[in-house]
Amino acid sequence: METVYLDHAATSYPKPPQVGRRMWEYVSRVGATINRSTYAPAQEAELVTLRLRQRLGGLFSFSDPTHVVLTPGNTWGLNMLLWGALRPGDHCLVSSMEHNAVMRPLQELARRRGVLFDRVPCGKEGYLDLSGMEDMFRPNTRLVLLSHASNVSGTLQDARAFGELCARHRVPFCLDAAQTAGHIPIDFGALGLSALSVPGHKGLLGPQGIGALLLRPEFAASLEPFAAGGTGSASDSEEQPAYMPDRFEPGTPNLPGIYGWEAALEYLQAVTVEAVAQHDRALSARFLKGLSSMQGIRLAGPASPEGRVGVFSLDFTGLDNGDAAFRLETEFGILTRCGLHCAPSAHKTLGTFPQGTVRFSFGWSSTEADVDRALEAIAAVSAG
Repeated sequence: METVYLDHAATSYPKPPQVGRRMWEYVSRVGATINRSTYAPAQEAELVTLRLRQRLGGLFSFSDPTHVVLTPGNTWGLNMLLWGALRPGDHCLVSSMEHNAVMRPLQELARRRGVLFDRVPCGKEGYLDLSGMEDMFRPNTRLVLLSHASNVSGTLQDARAFGELCARHRVPFCLDAAQTAGHIPIDFGALGLSALSVPGHKGLLGPQGIGALLLRPEFAASLEPFAAGGTGSASDSEEQPAYMPDRFEPGTPNLPGIYGWEAALEYLQAVTVEAVAQHDRALSARFLKGLSSMQGIRLAGPASPEGRVGVFSLDFTGLDNGDAAFRLETEFGILTRCGLHCAPSAHKTLGTFPQGTVRFSFGWSSTEADVDRALEAIAAVSAG
């Protein structure tokens, strides 16, 4: 049975063919690391790394490649922000739709450092209330960190409006773009961001184990490094270099990942994020239209293709969601993700805790035929 992959919110698949080819090229032909040597393969790796930073800057309208910090992934980047920015007694604002990549570090910071945080309530579709957030700023609020779009319901927040609010309160605004980077255009400056954290392996079509953190220079200067170690630079000192990006990039970088991701971004820039966004909207509209007449399911999140990305959570009201996901795979070849999606706070907001949901998520490689097969399978499973 041919399968239909609808788990792009977890990781994009399949990757563009050149991603694997470039990773193999690095492993088989280059092999050298960066910042340590001056021979030709090492210089080539340096140039590919610089191109990756430049491509990321271009995608997000961010002009300074030295402040594009490469990370081991989005979770690592979010930890760098939270541990680097928040001191004992500081206060942070997040939404009630956040992933555990934000909530678990905050719980650790509360326990270890006495950091305070509040969740700004969201409505039943997951949208954050701007007016409700206004009154939650405190004199000691040092950071606002929001998920741009929910990994559970696809709910897309109005990041520009929240950036303007944070600017009025003179509080740094940081965005977790795990579900939007590569899916919709993001303009770092227009959104009023101090930091943008992205994974390489989702909408940006690269391999796992790599991500990036884009930092406004003045905000970067205020962050404490989350980790320290060898950088190949300033080797006469036992202090972490103060200049960028070395300040936040200790250790040997993931060069196979860098080569693969740079190839993925070259591909994505040729396709254009605008084209991906249009593709996602069309598939979302088709999926929502098909769901609208079905019985035995409840959609968690927005029922309109506007104000969302292509991530959909269904609660099968007549059977266990785990059983539904199992049947979707074994009887129809539809690959989804079932459970709480590392976001219990979001599920509590949406009214799907503790049972969770079955999540369907689309990407650039998804087709109308994939959507139609999924709808047929959902109708059959929900009918018993």
